[in-house]
Amino acid sequence: MRRAFVKALMLASALLAISPSAAEIRIIQSPGGQVGPFLDLFEKVRKSGERVVIDGPCLSACTLVLSIVPEERICVTKRAVLGFHAARSVDRRGRFYAEPEASVAVLAAYPGPVRDWISRRGGLTSRLLLLKGRDLAAIYPRCR
Repeated sequence: MRRAFVKALMLASALLAISPSAAEIRIIQSPGGQVGPFLDLFEKVRKSGERVVIDGPCLSACTLVLSIVPEERICVTKRAVLGFHAARSVDRRGRFYAEPEASVAVLAAYPGPVRDWISRRGGLTSRLLLLKGRDLAAIYPRCR
């Protein structure tokens, strides 16, 4: 279990580019993964005071950045895409199963405009909802 956690944390970290001169974290491509490592990583980012630039796909557990890092420290580029779906876990046989209570908690943790956008599209289900383009720019500012 510990090895899987470390591997997931390394994967999450590897998909983020750290730009020390600009004091920012740039998400360039994250397919998501286990929730725990993302929560730990984004909590460290929140405490650091660094800005988060979403500059590519940020899917699944990666979107938890929206719940942890203050909104005023998040910006998006024209390449940014946020992907949301219902929470799920994997059993010992590798089969996915729904986690309805976790989905409710995750949705409640997102900022209001993101929650509203998801709700207008039917809520969190097994289908991946992609927030990008004008809809995304209406919620988060473009990076400068």
